Amino acid sequence: MPVDIKCVLVCDAVDNACVKLLQDHGIQVDYKLKLPQDELIKEVKNYDALIVRSDTKITAEILDAGAGRVKAVGRAGAGVDNINIEAATRNNVLVLNTPGGNSISACELTCFLIGALARPICPAAASMKEGRWDRKLYSGTELYGKTLAILGLGRIGREVGIRMKAFGMRVIGFDPITTAEEAKTAGIEKMELDQIWPLADYITVHTPLIPATRNLISTTTLAKCRKGVCVINVARGGIIDEAALLMALESGQCGGAAVDVYPEEPPKSDTTRKLINHPKVVATPHLGASTSEAQVRVAVEVAEQFIALTGKSTVYTQYAGVVNREVLKNVF
Repeated sequence: MPVDIKCVLVCDAVDNACVKLLQDHGIQVDYKLKLPQDELIKEVKNYDALIVRSDTKITAEILDAGAGRVKAVGRAGAGVDNINIEAATRNNVLVLNTPGGNSISACELTCFLIGALARPICPAAASMKEGRWDRKLYSGTELYGKTLAILGLGRIGREVGIRMKAFGMRVIGFDPITTAEEAKTAGIEKMELDQIWPLADYITVHTPLIPATRNLISTTTLAKCRKGVCVINVARGGIIDEAALLMALESGQCGGAAVDVYPEEPPKSDTTRKLINHPKVVATPHLGASTSEAQVRVAVEVAEQFIALTGKSTVYTQYAGVVNREVLKNVF
């Protein structure tokens, strides 16, 4: 049975291509950005579906208030940390994301950050703007011949592997789902985690934040690494234990870090602030999907999936981003 989606509330700014595509398929779209939770609780019962990015948190209270009316929540992005999946499933609300929409953008940012750790471009550029000529101070290292470990070999991880292989890096990786053959097609040697730690010169994480990956990089795992290992996180805050990373940077066990995501955004904790301000850290404000191309892509992918759920299109028939697929059994 198709999902009846006639009226959609856009809660966070998305590219207008999303709105236009929905409207072209007879779906009404209202824009009410960054509503406080109490206001969203009042509004939600008027809509069949919601679209969010990172700013709006879809809590159990919001989903309970929309029970019987809201049928889907779509996130224009890869993660769904800001949506209460359990409450959505309990209320028969489909939750979907756009897993492939920002893959290239996140991959490219990762590659640039690896390069920025090898060659201290950011502090060198800042020193030039201040009128200095610190040529000897900002000597770097080559990526050629170094070993990159990719933890998480999904779309983004594999794309990173393909590109960094072109720099002459040895690329190794871990993923509990991706097969050795799939990894090999991207030029990545699949290994177990205990094999990876002592081999890596650079470690980049590309996993969701789940109990198994929280603090995946910790005091214990960093101690198993080569002295001077560099770490990169463009995935989710919390995958790297920030306090452990800070200690490793201070001791020299970690030679540098590039961080785009944080446990709390914007960051407020003293530990996060110290990490951001550390001289060996390149910190960016969650820019992984911040390209014009990715913004259009994720917005359009949400709209396409909503249209597919209605069953009224012969062009848009796929909804691969559905996270709680058990709900599909109840609505189809």
